[in-house]
Amino acid sequence: MQLRYAFRLYPDAAQQAALAKAFGCARVVFNDAVRTREDARKAGQPFPTAGQLSTCLITEAKRRPERSWLGEVSAVVLQQSLRDAETAYRNFFASLRGTRKGPRTGPPRFKSRKDARQSIRFTANARWNITDSGRLTLPKVGAVKVKWSRTLPATPTSVTVVKDAAGGFFASFVIDTDPAADATRMPDTDRTIGIDLGLTHFAVLSDGTKIDSPRFLRRAEKKLKKTQRELSRKQKGSKNRAEARLNVARAHAQVADARREFHHQLSTKLICENQGIAVEDLSVAGLARTKPAKSVHDAGWASFISMLGYKAERYGRTLVKIGRFEPTSRTCSTCGVKDGPKPLNVRERTCSACGTVHDRDINAAINVKTAAGLAVSACGAPVRPGAVPAQREETGSHGFPTEPRAA
Repeated sequence: MQLRYAFRLYPDAAQQAALAKAFGCARVVFNDAVRTREDARKAGQPFPTAGQLSTCLITEAKRRPERSWLGEVSAVVLQQSLRDAETAYRNFFASLRGTRKGPRTGPPRFKSRKDARQSIRFTANARWNITDSGRLTLPKVGAVKVKWSRTLPATPTSVTVVKDAAGGFFASFVIDTDPAADATRMPDTDRTIGIDLGLTHFAVLSDGTKIDSPRFLRRAEKKLKKTQRELSRKQKGSKNRAEARLNVARAHAQVADARREFHHQLSTKLICENQGIAVEDLSVAGLARTKPAKSVHDAGWASFISMLGYKAERYGRTLVKIGRFEPTSRTCSTCGVKDGPKPLNVRERTCSACGTVHDRDINAAINVKTAAGLAVSACGAPVRPGAVPAQREETGSHGFPTEPRAA
């Protein structure tokens, strides 16, 4: 499987200028590709192919005075920008046909230099390399200082340089790993666990363990409020406002980094200690429209379950998701009798049939584990649900070491 390792970059002033030029050139090529295809659509003509776009927007454009500065950056960066445009259109058309999972994707939009995130990608043929001194050498940029928080397990196939909203630079490496070799790194265990996710406690395990919710956003609200207030008082277009905007972005980045680190540490611990893990398939988007929406977003359940998914696939563990409508809180984990719904302020329940007193969350976690192993097929035979595939998306650590994520 493919993993993505991210590390903090510290380019000097000249290298930052070179990276800004590369970001701008990649953005121009992407926008030219979108504009060319949009003009062809309005004229009723067939879309130009990727080869035609490469010849027109890169090779021939470099010879024109108004686009001659495209030759000042690596050609691989421009070609990868065209590939990004192709991918955006492919996803858009697949979404229109209904063959793409998830919410409907809109058509590609023009990129702006004011976008919060800027990125360029170098593949192997760009001849980038990591020096013996630990610097990342990029074509027409130079040897950039890298903060190595961990060693790369294999030779990277590509590197993406990202500038985030807080002004930080990161290098994201794509690594091909062998799941069979990774599985040998985990200790042998036959333990299984059920997890009930919540707000008062982030997670309650079926063995009775309760993991408190860190509530990173709630704890940082005072600081966030102060930085946002300072931003609102600055004159638009001024340098002071630009600096205040960076302060707001840095404050939010600290919250996101702390939450991501917590998710990585907890998910790795659970994967290491258990062979099988069962969780509920929560509708986070639906819960985010309810009254405790801010707390739901602060918990980050979807990100945590995604980490469990790809780590389970990487290390040979099993992750099982049960249906979100399974009555885990209403069912007695001792005798299996179901009763009516209970308000959220009722944290203990007594079974009307067997008289057992249950902690609401621990009882739900036990039922999650039971339901994961007692799913019934259409013919009535007990079956075990299959493993959930890992999510594949761009991520990485921002400022301090974390576990990698699936690319």
